[in-house]
Amino acid sequence: MNHVIPPAPQPAVPVADSGDSFPVRRIYCVGRNYAAHAREMGSDPTREPPFFFCKPADAVVPVAHGITKEVAYPSETVNYHHEVELVVAIGKRGSNIAIANALEYVWGYAVGFDMTRRDLQFALRDKGRPWELGKAFDQSAPISPIVPASSGGHPAHGRIWLTVNGTTKQEGDLADLIWSVPETIAHLSKYFELFPGDLIFTGTPEGVGPVLRGDVITGGVEGLGELSIRIA
Repeated sequence: MNHVIPPAPQPAVPVADSGDSFPVRRIYCVGRNYAAHAREMGSDPTREPPFFFCKPADAVVPVAHGITKEVAYPSETVNYHHEVELVVAIGKRGSNIAIANALEYVWGYAVGFDMTRRDLQFALRDKGRPWELGKAFDQSAPISPIVPASSGGHPAHGRIWLTVNGTTKQEGDLADLIWSVPETIAHLSKYFELFPGDLIFTGTPEGVGPVLRGDVITGGVEGLGELSIRIA
């Protein structure tokens, strides 16, 4: 059977220190998973069940270590925000995964930016509407090369940070996650069957804020390297 139009290219993220790549299937994002960030967004940071939203797979912008890559300032916003996150790459199919077994499904980890049209997100939120226009736009998911868990382990603590033009804006520790990586995987897998190629953005620490054209955003997670983009 032939395709009636050419199929879209397969989105993929490079694997660190390798010529290989990780094909992306879906992108899941956890909302408000650090207490201080929940408070700055006007929410109660209690351990209510985590909630999720999605980005399209082709929103990824792979950025090699040591490179600053240009990302376009998106249309229809005047309040474009940065959010640095630990990203989990799933390497094994599963549903209804037990917390005790969740890390068996992780292929690796990366640094990601959940770029956000904050004005659109808030307008949609206040009307009780989905967040796609605020979260799921083109180039909204810059990501560093993925570090395999087989070589880098499973980070449960360590510094996570972001600077804009060299000034620190976000800083926290992975230990501050309200829902840990195993808990997040277990909960998400109740609602979606996870497959190899899925990415989970695990939430951002406090200090999110706007960026402008020309700004250089650099973020990192201890043990996973850095991610750097310039707003074009």
